[in-house]
Amino acid sequence: MAEIIQERIEDRLPELEQLERIGLFSHAEIKAIIKKASDLEYKIQRRTLFKEDFINYVQYEINLLELIQRRRTRIGYSFKKDEIENSIVHRVQGVFRRASAKWKDDVQLWLSYVVFCKKWATKTQLSKVFSAMLAIHSNKPALWIMAAKWEMEDRLSSESARQLFLRALRFHPECPKLYQEYFRMELMHTEKLRKEKQEFEKAKMDVGNLDYPEEILRGELARIIYKNSVSIIKGAEFHVSLLSIAQLFDFAKDLQKEIYDDLQALHTDDPLTWDYVARRELEIESQPEAEQPTTKRAKAVEVGRKEERCCAVYEEAVKVLPTEAMWKCYINFCLERFTKKTNSELLRGKRLERTMDAFRKAHELKLLSEFQYKQWIELLLRHDFFKEALEVAVAGTELFRDSVTMWQMKLQVLIESKSTEIAVLFEEAFFHLKPQVCLPLWISWAEWSEGAQSQEDTEAIFKKAILAVMGVDSVALKDKYLDWAYRSGGYKKARAVFRSLQESRPFSVDFFRKMIQFEKEQESCKMVNLREYYERALREFGSVDSDLWMDYIKEELNHPLGRPENCGQIYWRAMKMLQGELAEVFVAKHAMHQAGHL
Repeated sequence: MAEIIQERIEDRLPELEQLERIGLFSHAEIKAIIKKASDLEYKIQRRTLFKEDFINYVQYEINLLELIQRRRTRIGYSFKKDEIENSIVHRVQGVFRRASAKWKDDVQLWLSYVVFCKKWATKTQLSKVFSAMLAIHSNKPALWIMAAKWEMEDRLSSESARQLFLRALRFHPECPKLYQEYFRMELMHTEKLRKEKQEFEKAKMDVGNLDYPEEILRGELARIIYKNSVSIIKGAEFHVSLLSIAQLFDFAKDLQKEIYDDLQALHTDDPLTWDYVARRELEIESQPEAEQPTTKRAKAVEVGRKEERCCAVYEEAVKVLPTEAMWKCYINFCLERFTKKTNSELLRGKRLERTMDAFRKAHELKLLSEFQYKQWIELLLRHDFFKEALEVAVAGTELFRDSVTMWQMKLQVLIESKSTEIAVLFEEAFFHLKPQVCLPLWISWAEWSEGAQSQEDTEAIFKKAILAVMGVDSVALKDKYLDWAYRSGGYKKARAVFRSLQESRPFSVDFFRKMIQFEKEQESCKMVNLREYYERALREFGSVDSDLWMDYIKEELNHPLGRPENCGQIYWRAMKMLQGELAEVFVAKHAMHQAGHL
């Protein structure tokens, strides 16, 4: 192995000598490079190989290449690149080849190889890397797309890109993304040919000898891909995706119309079709370009007309297709338009009226989802329509009795409308809901009570909640209870709550840290109390939280009544409880703290 390493170091000597001779590196730097290179070579030549060693080797060489580049720029020297950079690039490629042969399945490694070649190697070399990668990872459509895009955009070879897409489709005959990108590529190719022909014609050059078939210039290849793909991949979503791609190309108007007509003919029963057709009305101008409105008022009127046309399509859609999914599309459109900024009060008013009307109609047909009831109630509350908001919330809780969200919305309406029936409704909600989902309601009840009821009432709610909410969910509740106790009754009250909960596991670390902080905020901060809180916290989290141990040691060192002599014992207790990496982190932090005190 030593002979191999020596040989590889000797292979580097010509480039290193050149670097020193032309003044890019000093003699000392060259020696440092040789030493580092020897270490790296040893790691990738030994019997047991690790991927990280190969990555480190490559990263070092890339850093060296970038440093050489910066120094060349600084001194303005651009010669001898064949002897220096190309030699390094060739060596890195060899390391990548070895690594990718050993760890064939590591896609990230292959992608790193590709990125390196894109920046430093020739296009021919990168093409070979893509071929090797796809031979192993032919099951990943994204890699085929990446390779084809590179062939098209960087190598400017539409034929190579086409061949890659065709090979990819043999492996993945039902992959929508492959068809979409292949379709896009053919349209890009057609656009490029059309521009070339126009340039030649502009320059009055004879294009008779050049191959510009009329059907290709019309986008016939893209049309064939479209027809083949929709015969294999069904559904309006895919159809719409192809139409969206076609609309990026102005020359493809006939193809756009064909796809649009097919969409309406083949997918009438899909809400996505109607949604697309309706939204398309926003893009259609109702007046010739010369007569377009210029004032803000006229523009708002024109936008209003477009939106009315959209809604007319949606109204027809919900008659033809009266489903929850179709109403969802309609309502989402109305909400999107309502949130659009406008200075026109008239337009804003129409949007609000239209949105409310859509919600009401869907509600009457019982075709609103739980989330849409929530959206509706929030919209009503924003505009202070409390009476209707309550009616909608009542209807929502009737339909979705086991939904915490719906009960929360109903309670929010009552709270914002300052109802007197809030406490009764909380009790009703708990009756209908499963205990394990009630945590948000308990927290909401306690927060409302804090502002609206007496301390005794709020504490009674917290106590009920602690008994009702079990397991992990109770952790957040205990934190809230402790915070409330300190806000409402100060340290004495917080300590009483802490004492009452100290055996009610589970806890969060914050539960104990809050009490430590509360103690520190007191004028007479007692070390005996801090020790109690730290000891109780460590009983729960001593094996998983190295920071707790460190903070305890600092407290003993820094508090006026602390006992520095206890720190050694605390340190050894920590070492017994903490395991593996946590123990190493603790030792490092402890060493840094001690160094800071020296």
